[in-house]
This record gives sequence, C-alpha cells and structure tokens, in this order.
Amino acid sequence: MIRIRADQFPFILLILLTILGFAAFWSIMDMVLLGASLAIVLIPLHHRFSRHTQPWISAALMTLAVLGILCVTGLITLAIFSLNASTLTRMFATIGTWLSDPLTNPMAYGVPLNKVNLLTLLQEATAIFVDYQKTLIAYLPIIAFKMFVFFFTLFMLFLRGEEIRLKIIDHVPAPLKKYVQRLSDVTGDTLYAIYIVQIAIAVLTFIIALPVFYLLGYGDIIFYSFFAAFCELIPIIGSSTAFILVGTYALALGDTRGVLILFFLGYLIVSLVPEVYVRPVMVGRRVKIHPVIMFIGIVGGLLTMGLAGFVLGPLIIVLLITSFRMYTEERKERGLSSIPGDE
Repeated sequence: MIRIRADQFPFILLILLTILGFAAFWSIMDMVLLGASLAIVLIPLHHRFSRHTQPWISAALMTLAVLGILCVTGLITLAIFSLNASTLTRMFATIGTWLSDPLTNPMAYGVPLNKVNLLTLLQEATAIFVDYQKTLIAYLPIIAFKMFVFFFTLFMLFLRGEEIRLKIIDHVPAPLKKYVQRLSDVTGDTLYAIYIVQIAIAVLTFIIALPVFYLLGYGDIIFYSFFAAFCELIPIIGSSTAFILVGTYALALGDTRGVLILFFLGYLIVSLVPEVYVRPVMVGRRVKIHPVIMFIGIVGGLLTMGLAGFVLGPLIIVLLITSFRMYTEERKERGLSSIPGDE
C-alpha cells in the first residue's frame, strides 16, 4: 500500500492549485501548453548549449531564436498574402456576390444551409485572409499578451524545466517513480512527433497541391499551394479550409470541372489523406500506438479543446495507453495475469 508522507502534502496541494489555475485561466492556457510543449521538445538542445555558457544565457538565446523564427515566418507570410491580396479579394468578392444572389444561393437548390451563417463565415474568412492587417490591429492587445505568456513560459521552462521535473519525481511515492519517469519520457517523444509531423505535413501539402492547382487552371499556382500549406500549418484551420474556399469560388464561377478537381483531388487526397492516414501513422509509429487511436486523439482534441487540443488530444491518448501497458506489464511480472484456455 502506498502511504503519503507528510512532506508530500504541499506537493499534492500544488497539483490541486495548478488544476484550479488551469480551469480559471483556460482562455490563455493554450499559450501555456504550447509554450510548455515546445520547451519540452527543445530542452535537449538547451542542455547542449548550457555546457558552453550560463543556463540563463542559453535559455534567453533559445527563446530569442524561437521568436526570430516566428517573426521571420510571420513577415514572409504577410508579404505573400499582401502580394496576392487582389487574388483573395477577387475570390471572396465573387463568393459574396454568389451568396447574395437568390438564384445562386445554395438554399435555392435545396441545400440546407443558412444564408446568414454562410455570410458570417465569409466575413470571418475575409477578416483573416484579406483584412488581416485590420484584424491584427483590432486584436493587438490580446495577441501581444498571449505572445508574452507563450514566450515567458518557454523561457522559464528552458531555465527551470528540468529542475521542476526532478522535483516532481522526487516528491512522487517511490513505487510510482519508475512509472512517472516512463510517462515523462513518452511525453517528450509524443510532443516531438507532433511538431515534426505537423511541419512535414504542411510541406507535403504544398508539394502535392501544386499539380492540383495546375490542373485547376486559375493561375497563381504557387500562391494557392502556399495558401493550402499555411492553413494546414495552423491546427485549428487545416488545408481543407483552403480547398473549401477555392471550391466555393469555383462553384460561384460556375466551373463544374474545377469543383470536381478541388473536391476529389484537393479535398479528398491533398487534405484528408494526410490527416486521416499520414499523421496518425507517423505519430503512432513514433509512440507505438495504432493509427486509428491516434486519429481519434488528434481530431477529438481539436474538436473539444481547440488549439490546446492539438497537443493535449494525442498526448492524453498516449499517456492513457502507456499507463495501461505499464499496468499489464506489471501484472505479468507478478504472475497475476491469466489467459483463458491456458488452464
């Protein structure tokens, strides 16, 4: 039987207060979780740098490097969208005209869609992809605060993350330490796989989208492919958003051939195949979990927890499966497992 020592009560209280804090500040927890998950992935690199310099200098340089990469990526993305603003404006204007026309509105053909909802979605898409400068200015205080939370979390975990991990393990009852250590290791492997696979799929989306938009024949092949890859890189958007938007544009133009190309080659192959097959297989292979289970964790996490679910969904699934495996392994070691038909 595991007994709780007196010196473990503050640790247990800290865990309870942490859970309470997560619930109270859930609106910014996505940045805390993303910062923490990225720190866990990059901490081995921080340890290498720390051998040659002060830990706080290494932590600061690593944080600044992440900031620089994000800033450069953001500026390049904004430049690409600015250069192709006319393409996006034309696309959204055409869709807006098509939706406003009673003769071409989807409801005229028996499609059970609400016109107000469709126009609202179009306005939101326009705010994100066309009027992004106004959107950034309007939400600048919130964005700035969330970025501060993200980079502060990143820096502090670079600096103190290993110390916090060791303290947590030290306060865990002795019989559970090996389990906590194993769960800690599998957490790092899972997060590493999530980030690497996310970037790899975005690159894959760009490459395989090129022939699709070439066949479409609307020009701007590189931009449309970049648009799909950019949407894929943002977990809560996905490349399917790009193909649905361009597909709606093709429908508004009356281009049936374009609609079929975007649906069968774009939506089903370029968008769904990586999400349904490639991502679960690649992440699942890293942590030795069936792709179907990983697919449920990834999609379920995004649907229930939004951006935070991109990390938490598959991670929770992996930790649950790993915990079950450790339990069954322990039972086998103790000779308590029984297989029907062996007697």
